[in-house]
Amino acid sequence: MDITDFTSGLFSLEGKRALVTGGNGGLGRAFSVALAAAGADVFAPGLADDDGTTARLVEERGGRYAFAQADITGAGVPQRMVDECVAHLGGLDILVNSAGINLLDDVEGFGRDKWDPMVAVNLTAAFEFAHAAARQMIPQGSGKIVNIASLFSFLGGKGSPAYAATKAGIVGFTKAYADELGEHGIQVNAIAPGYFSTALTAKTRSDAAANARIVDHVPAGRWGDPADLMGALVFLSSSAADYVTGHTLVVDGGYLVR
Repeated sequence: MDITDFTSGLFSLEGKRALVTGGNGGLGRAFSVALAAAGADVFAPGLADDDGTTARLVEERGGRYAFAQADITGAGVPQRMVDECVAHLGGLDILVNSAGINLLDDVEGFGRDKWDPMVAVNLTAAFEFAHAAARQMIPQGSGKIVNIASLFSFLGGKGSPAYAATKAGIVGFTKAYADELGEHGIQVNAIAPGYFSTALTAKTRSDAAANARIVDHVPAGRWGDPADLMGALVFLSSSAADYVTGHTLVVDGGYLVR
């Protein structure tokens, strides 16, 4: 086998079945498209479907796509979504916990009304999906769980203590599940994106001073594009990462080193 065959085989997701929470918008859409481009089929639960863009992008790359409308914080919903994924796609090999929200306020204004929904979406739902996925993956002796962390897993979260807390929690949870599931052939890792150009960051990018403050702190000299995360996800979802577990891969253009 030459190096081309070797690497293409390692990173291939041909025949794999993936569940991507929040997989039809923002960074989640990039994750869905990346998995499809590598050969996987995608099931994406979320509050609302998009205009068909995600389905088109996935199907153009040869993948099957299914969307299920669901509040992922609802009681029993994560287990039901895993069951529906198995029913639609025939199994579950990859879970990507991508769904997340960020509510902002100063210390005096940031109360439980903002804290509770962020913990529910960013941390509790991720745990419940991973728990349900693990119950599917353990009997088959294989699987990949990729949790989406953040730079704020390592930094303070000015204006959003819940975001920093939940994303730090994701890193700790990733390590704990990696420790438990390694013996079952399941790898659990996280990706920590830096500052990315999405609809959620449009306000910051449109503010000249705020935009300059961020870009000046990034050695790469620019905001990340969602496509910059695709390779990291495919790697952690593929057999190339069979001996990588409990790791948080930072994709930030060098933000943390400056």
